[in-house]
Amino acid sequence: MIPISPTTADADGLLPRLRAALAAAGDPATAEGARAYMKSAMPYHGVKATPQRAIFRQLFAEVELATAEAWRAAVLGLWRDAEFREERYAALRLAGDRRFARFQTLDALPMYEEIVVTGAWWDYVDDVAAHRLPVLLRRFPGEMRREMLAWSRGGDIWKRRAAILCQLPLKRDTDLDLLERCIEPSLGRAEFWLRKAIGWALRQHARTDPGWVMRYVREHAAELSPLSKREALKQLLRSGAADSIP
Repeated sequence: MIPISPTTADADGLLPRLRAALAAAGDPATAEGARAYMKSAMPYHGVKATPQRAIFRQLFAEVELATAEAWRAAVLGLWRDAEFREERYAALRLAGDRRFARFQTLDALPMYEEIVVTGAWWDYVDDVAAHRLPVLLRRFPGEMRREMLAWSRGGDIWKRRAAILCQLPLKRDTDLDLLERCIEPSLGRAEFWLRKAIGWALRQHARTDPGWVMRYVREHAAELSPLSKREALKQLLRSGAADSIP
């Protein structure tokens, strides 16, 4: 474990301590490989996922954030001032820290929107979509439904992707009308990340309700891209529950 110096009771100096710990644990070969894989303009320190999490856990355990405002400021401070990609991963980890679960309110949504729009790549966006937005959906279904519908129709493809994916872990609590309505504006779009998201969202729900997904794919066969259909039915074809792609 890379030693991390003790912190004060707030987030002052959090990023420099984080950067020093990540730099000490980094490996140049790992950094270059990760940067090439992610097609990232931002460099990496070269710290793999397991030691990353250990560094984040040790560092954040000593940070006290007494208010939602302080928590959001700490998350956005890491996010906006990051110079390496792992530092932005740390912002995402702090956003999801269970100690601050009580701060997951609608006031956090603009923070997540900023991360989605400025991050503009799948590793950031999918973390928000799969882990943060579902929490808000469960707590504030009416308000979040309106917001996700607006995201799904907007001009930013990453907000569209996030809206399509925002119910990934909800299983039987999935709002099927919301899922359909978030997919619908992107059915005719050519962007890979939207087509992939549609397929992923449908494939995930097929684990809970395969019949609904097979009906949806059949009914929208002319609108869904081949990629979306393949992704949606992947597990069903493997298991034999579906015998072909419409």
